Amino acid sequence: MGFAGGTMGEQHVERRLAAILAADVVGYSRLMEANEERTIGALRQHRREFFDPTIARHKGRIFKVMGDGFLVEFGSVIDAARCAVEIQTGMPERNVGVPEDRHIKFRIGINLGDVIVDGDDFYGDGVNMAARLEGLAMPGGIACSATVRTHVGNRLEFEFLDQGEKTVKNIAQPVHVYFISMAAPTNDAAPVTGAQPAPRTDRPSVAVLPFANMSNDPEQEFFSDGITEDIITDLSKVSGLSVLSRNTVFTLKGKALNLQQVARQLGVAYVVEGSVRKAGNRVRITAQLIEGVTDRHLWADRYDRDLTDIFELQDEITQTIVAQLKVTLLPEEKQAIKQAPTIDVEAYTTYLKGIEFLRNSTKSSLLSAQQLFARAVELDPNYARAYAGIANCSSRLKSQHGAQISVNEIIAVTDKALAINPNLAEAYAARGHALTVDDRRAEAVTAFEQALSLDPNCYEAHYYFGRFLTHIGDYAQAAEHFMRATEIRPDDYEAPIFASQALLPLRQHSKVHTYVQIGIKRAKEGLLRHPENSRPAQLIAPSFAYLGETEQAKAWLVRALEIDPDDNLVRYNAACTYAQLGDCDKAVDLLEIWTQQVARDAKLWFKNDPDFDPIRSHPRFQKFLDLAG
Repeated sequence: MGFAGGTMGEQHVERRLAAILAADVVGYSRLMEANEERTIGALRQHRREFFDPTIARHKGRIFKVMGDGFLVEFGSVIDAARCAVEIQTGMPERNVGVPEDRHIKFRIGINLGDVIVDGDDFYGDGVNMAARLEGLAMPGGIACSATVRTHVGNRLEFEFLDQGEKTVKNIAQPVHVYFISMAAPTNDAAPVTGAQPAPRTDRPSVAVLPFANMSNDPEQEFFSDGITEDIITDLSKVSGLSVLSRNTVFTLKGKALNLQQVARQLGVAYVVEGSVRKAGNRVRITAQLIEGVTDRHLWADRYDRDLTDIFELQDEITQTIVAQLKVTLLPEEKQAIKQAPTIDVEAYTTYLKGIEFLRNSTKSSLLSAQQLFARAVELDPNYARAYAGIANCSSRLKSQHGAQISVNEIIAVTDKALAINPNLAEAYAARGHALTVDDRRAEAVTAFEQALSLDPNCYEAHYYFGRFLTHIGDYAQAAEHFMRATEIRPDDYEAPIFASQALLPLRQHSKVHTYVQIGIKRAKEGLLRHPENSRPAQLIAPSFAYLGETEQAKAWLVRALEIDPDDNLVRYNAACTYAQLGDCDKAVDLLEIWTQQVARDAKLWFKNDPDFDPIRSHPRFQKFLDLAG
């Protein structure tokens, strides 16, 4: 069968030569997973204020938008290159003041080639090549074809870095690739008098993936995690590097990974991975540094050392990575990296084990963590982080489990930590929480703000500050801190559930629903890891109650009470949820037992907790007041 009106060869296909710029957002999936609304809002703002106007000023036209990707057509390759450079040199300034793991960065590819015109759209090899080049670009960088390099010639004040031939997907022949350097080109001529060096607009970006625990004992997981965190901390002290935070990389823990894909997903140029095997007093660490774009191994090594050498070993690995990336260490940075958290290796391993228990947050795990931190202090009386650990445990035991610990005692412990290390954010966070319990509000705010100024990624500071702000009714700020805590600890289920509760009075129902779902998912995962911990079930129940799934909520309440039948906090939280579900008789049954144990605090709890509104009209409510004295 033929085509009506003539043969296929008679159909007109419009072609033309065009410069195509392809751009996409680095690590878009990670950013969206962390916070969809904020990421979409930030990208829209960047487009409205900077990206789109810059393209228009250079006579470009966006002809296709694909979520996080853009295809732009230019009549001139010079305009395309100038536009790309202006975008990439302008974005770092727009990211100032934003946490590193929230930065919006672009990769850009430019090609000059033949395209097929279809109305306002273009397609064909000229477009495909630009997209492939964009995939080869570094985060914040520009990759272009040899054709672009040839046509630009010497007409732009930028250096082209020859990357050789690359094989790319769906392109038959290897592609000769150049990177555009946004620094001024180097030459041997004498510098112009009074000229200032070009500002550094980018830094090598690195992700340190969680080191695998290769020990025969799975209980040694805390040790490999601790090694990873300390290497991340040390690399973060180097001003010439951009290092992805712990909260981002630990979402990949335990997963089979393609490192080239990981680099692209995380938006980094380099990836560090390794493993740790600890046996008795010996430790073996393997580590390797991979270039994300090429999947090329820049460095790999294996270390077999005594456990007492662990701090020197961490220092050696850090400095080797820095040297491989050709970054200069400032003298104060070198000194900071060499400064070990403690002089005693046993104190260090004891502290790491304590952190594992602290994160579980049950009464028994907090008591275990407190004992481990106390042991670490016995081994090294100058171990500041261990004192902060003791204070954190004490604050939680007092506020969540009614432990008879004086606030002044907790504050005295934070004083010891800060006397040793005045810049320890978690010590200020623990101090703020203790002051909250004592209702010393102004002092608490000062402590929290100090903690966050020292470390904007301090989970405890955001979490405790969120609890404080909820207590005083500042739900908007509380929600912000809980949402940030949700990002910092990818395994934490408390912060997203508390975020949803803070967002509820603000009537931000779509966000409430999002954080409820995140909290439920994480809490279920937490219960699988620690089936002896009733806390996830306690928090899952009210979340299902919010979603209107009454039977699910009640089932999780039963489970929480089965795990911890004698825990008074479980009774209180279960009573709140039964009241929320309208089952006031069950709520009252639990409250009668609860009130007898905390009679002196009962009136205050009834007064401040809106979840007890249905209980106040219950005929047995007066009994609580009588029990409370």
